[in-house]
Amino acid sequence: MESEKKVNKKGLLIAIEGVDSSGKATQTKILYENMKKEGKKVMMVEFPDYKSDSSALIKMYLKGDFGKNPKEVNPYAASIFFASDRFASFNTTWKKFYEGGGVIVCDRYVTSNMIYQAAKFKDGREREDYLDWLTDLEFGKLKLPVPDIVVFLDIPPSYCSHLIKNRMNKITGEKEKDIHEKNEGYMKRTYEAALLVARRYKWKILNCIENGQMMSIEKISSLIKRLADEALAKTDFQNK
Repeated sequence: MESEKKVNKKGLLIAIEGVDSSGKATQTKILYENMKKEGKKVMMVEFPDYKSDSSALIKMYLKGDFGKNPKEVNPYAASIFFASDRFASFNTTWKKFYEGGGVIVCDRYVTSNMIYQAAKFKDGREREDYLDWLTDLEFGKLKLPVPDIVVFLDIPPSYCSHLIKNRMNKITGEKEKDIHEKNEGYMKRTYEAALLVARRYKWKILNCIENGQMMSIEKISSLIKRLADEALAKTDFQNK
């Protein structure tokens, strides 16, 4: 997903990824605000886009309408729900901004489909086939931009479990968890799948645990900013 060669681009896309309650939304917002203060032409987007009608099937899926256990729901079908939401967001909200030379900072992206749905496969070959299908669907058929950099916040689920218990459901605003969050076994498999996928696609894996403790928000954000600046330095696009 990245190239060491300096290239000309219209826009730049940075995705922040991680398991639930790993701080993606917080770090995405901090990066956006820091880049904005520097005078960058930058926009922040979040997936799923729960404010849009395009997330209707995602809400049904996470609520358990298609199965209370995530593994009961066909990963290809679930992937299409999330991909359609991204297609709608790109074409109605940020395509013009991106193609006009803007920086897009994403709280989750295609990368979330890669890890959350890939976690449903036990067979390695089947997982590889799925990932090939997904990248062709979203980047090939739907023509969504390939991220220039994906920063994976490497925080094992054991460090996030208490945060998940206390946070509200983003869809309902209540404490009732979605089918991903309430299934600890699935969350563990998601983390394991994330590491496999991150290595395969050469994401920037940011180890957020130091001496057995989670790093401070400030330290994590400074490391992310450094990676983002490096990605910007590799491009020749005009960001004004």
